[in-house]
Amino acid sequence: MATLRRLQEVPRHLLVCEKSNFGHDKSRHQHLVETQYHNYKVSFLIPECGILSKELKSLVMENGPFYFVKNLPLHELISHEFINTFVKKGACYALTYNTSIDEDNTVALLPNGKLILSLDKDTYEETGLQGRPSQYSGRKVMKFIVTIDLMDLSINLDSKRYKRTCWSFKEKKPLKFDFLLAWYPTGADESTMMSYFSNYQIQEHQPKISQSLLTDLQCPVLQSPMLQGEPEVACSAQELFDWLGAVFNHVSLNNESNNFISTYCCPQPSTVVAKAYLCTITGFLLPQKIGLLLEQLCHYFDEPKLAPWISLCVQGFADSPVSWRENEHDFLKGGEHLYNFVIFNNQDYWLQMAVGARDDCPP
Repeated sequence: MATLRRLQEVPRHLLVCEKSNFGHDKSRHQHLVETQYHNYKVSFLIPECGILSKELKSLVMENGPFYFVKNLPLHELISHEFINTFVKKGACYALTYNTSIDEDNTVALLPNGKLILSLDKDTYEETGLQGRPSQYSGRKVMKFIVTIDLMDLSINLDSKRYKRTCWSFKEKKPLKFDFLLAWYPTGADESTMMSYFSNYQIQEHQPKISQSLLTDLQCPVLQSPMLQGEPEVACSAQELFDWLGAVFNHVSLNNESNNFISTYCCPQPSTVVAKAYLCTITGFLLPQKIGLLLEQLCHYFDEPKLAPWISLCVQGFADSPVSWRENEHDFLKGGEHLYNFVIFNNQDYWLQMAVGARDDCPP
């Protein structure tokens, strides 16, 4: 019965909230965006807005491309040619597709050149590589984390370590995965992933864009200095976080007696806005592109607007081996790791970061 009760419990999460200003020297908004590496969904909500500006619309449409490669041998990602072509000439991202972090082997390539492998016990032992037990292992260790620094590895191609790693992936334990890949070049390089991986099944994709105009939307009243809110004056960051989740998922907020799906309603105090613009971008999204979108949203208030605030929410892949930076990520009951910016018209902002209950506290 105790096991059944635990299964019925609502998944817990860790939510960290803080406030700052984009103009402050110590504001860490840019660093935070850059260090959540693998993102699959970006949503932004602009109250009192009916149409996007030309600049915002252009950034929304330019979030691709990304690539899907089937049955890509892992040794391709540690080859000297790949490292020289992509890893050393920009920010290269890769993530295994359709793998569950709590059940399968998963792999992620970070823009700093670190290759992170989350391997089950049998695979780990078969590779013969050095790693460490997962921090989420119980008494019986079933998962291991292997980190390979490609930049360091490629310095000496004749080293025993490089030869051993190549031997492991090519001969001892050949591993193949379906991968999502994206690349942000730092120069005017003409290399493309489509041509580089032409010997494999590779597809180029553009992110999916969903746009909607919400009318007569009841919105929480917020005051930038009041992160905790104040009764009858302003809603708290936690209340806003819950409300945004309902809006982004198109949950009815009417709290009608005949609604058996949801009884949730907008927190108080609130105000009704005539229209609000909601845009969602889904795909394998680069932090650099998200950073440009955040910067443009900050400039939204350069001219007087009716909107008191804007929200930008970014969700990471639930089955990525890392959440922020190289922090190990776990699934348990929920694999969330996400952040949300609430941008005020005076350039103050709230930053909300959430991860699953067993993950390390957000940075």
